[in-house]
Amino acid sequence: MTMYAALLRGINVSGHKRVPMVELRALLTELGHGDVRTHLQSGNAVFSSASDDENALAAELERAIEQRFGFPVPCLVRDGAYLAAVAAACPFPAAELEGKQLHITYYDRPVDAGRFARIDPTAYLPEAFGLGDRALYLYAPDGLGRSRLAEALSRSSVTKDIVATSRNWNTVVRLVELTAPTGTTHDGAPA
Repeated sequence: MTMYAALLRGINVSGHKRVPMVELRALLTELGHGDVRTHLQSGNAVFSSASDDENALAAELERAIEQRFGFPVPCLVRDGAYLAAVAAACPFPAAELEGKQLHITYYDRPVDAGRFARIDPTAYLPEAFGLGDRALYLYAPDGLGRSRLAEALSRSSVTKDIVATSRNWNTVVRLVELTAPTGTTHDGAPA
């Protein structure tokens, strides 16, 4: 069995697309997944599955959510090894920053640097971003809500035809911990 995180995009924001976590846990259990847990109210769930197809798991969850709640919710499903590798590859000094200053945007597929060619990184300093494996790292020292760079990175000209969902560093670390194999720490070392 593999541990996965389901990252739901755009739920429970300002009263829109309400998906209660207790119902999300029940739905994942009904789909046959084990070890189901949720984290926060913003669309983070972990579960175990014998499947090794993240895209099929995401599509199944999207269909089930739309049937249950009556609206579409884009979902990304990523295994614990991927989440740990992406966190470990962070180009910013995560240990020295507050969780609200660092974010990862997960994408449904690889993105190339050409998508970001129109964004002049020097115009947003000290904010900065870097690309990873189906992910973008964002350093926003004043938080995401005040980030001009985050706004530029989320323009439709940049995000066209991709599914993207962001998590702050505290959530990133917690999801790595929740999907780690039993008996390991969040950095993959034996407990």
